[in-house]
Amino acid sequence: MTRKGPLAIDYEALWQEGMKDWHGQMPERMVNDQLEEQFWAQSIARKKAGQTDPYAAKIFQEIKKSIQPEHSVLEIGPGWGNYTFPLANHARKLTCVDSSESILSYLESCLEDKQHVSYIHAKWECLADEIEEHDIVIGVNCFYRMYEIKAALFHMNRLAKKRAIIGMTTGPIQPHYEILYEKYGYDIKFPRRDYIEFLNLLYEMDIYAECKIIPLERVYEYDSYEQLVTPQSKKILNDTFHRAHVEESLLPFIEEKNGRYYYRHDFHAALVSWEPK
Repeated sequence: MTRKGPLAIDYEALWQEGMKDWHGQMPERMVNDQLEEQFWAQSIARKKAGQTDPYAAKIFQEIKKSIQPEHSVLEIGPGWGNYTFPLANHARKLTCVDSSESILSYLESCLEDKQHVSYIHAKWECLADEIEEHDIVIGVNCFYRMYEIKAALFHMNRLAKKRAIIGMTTGPIQPHYEILYEKYGYDIKFPRRDYIEFLNLLYEMDIYAECKIIPLERVYEYDSYEQLVTPQSKKILNDTFHRAHVEESLLPFIEEKNGRYYYRHDFHAALVSWEPK
C-alpha cells in the first residue's frame, strides 16, 4: 500500500541523508570510531575539570521539571557533562552511556565522590538488552552519529519507565551568514538536520511527543579582530570569498570593549519528550 500524507516521507532516510556532507559523502568522523575517540580526547584535554557550556544551565532548568529526586536517570552521550553534573546532584541514580572511553574516564574522574553514578561504554543504537529500565532516559545533542536513528529512539522508549527526553540546540544560524547568503550569494553550511525530524520519526512510531522551545543566547568572545573574522567564515562553502564581505556582514553584530570583540547570537533549544508506550 502506498503511504500518504506525512507518512509518505521516510524520515529515517531523510535523517541518514542529512548525515552526509555537502558533496554527498559521509564524513569520516561519522563512520570512523577511532577518529571520533580522538576528537573527544582532544576536546577533554582543553577543558577545565567540571567546565560546562553556560547556555546549558537554562536547558537543564527545563529538563529538571520532569525529574524528581527519587528518579533513576539514564543519560545518552553525556559529552563533557553539561547535564551530567547537575543530574548527578539531583537524581537518586544516574547511568551514563557513551561510545567514548575518554568521555567516561573524564566524567568518572570529576564525579569520583558520586557513588550513585555508573558508566557504560557502548553505542546507544546498538545497546545490549542487559541494560535495565530507568525512570527517565535523556539525550541532548548526542544523536549526530547515529545512523540507525529509529533503533536509538526505540531503545529510549523501551528503557524509559516514566519519560524520555531528547534535547537539541537549533537555529537560527549566526545572522551574518544569512547576509552572506542573501546579499552576496555565497553557499552556506546551513544545518542539515534539526529537532523537527525527531517529532516526525516518533510520529512514524505512533508516538505523539511534546515539544518545548527554549530561547538562548551565546556570546562569542575573541582577543582580536582577526580571531573573530576567521572562525566566523568557516560555514562558507565557496572555495573563495571576499573577506570584505564577511567583515561587512559581521559589522551589525560585533561589540568591541577594552580591546576584545564580542558577537552575541540568539538561538534556541528544543526539548522533545514523551511518556513511554
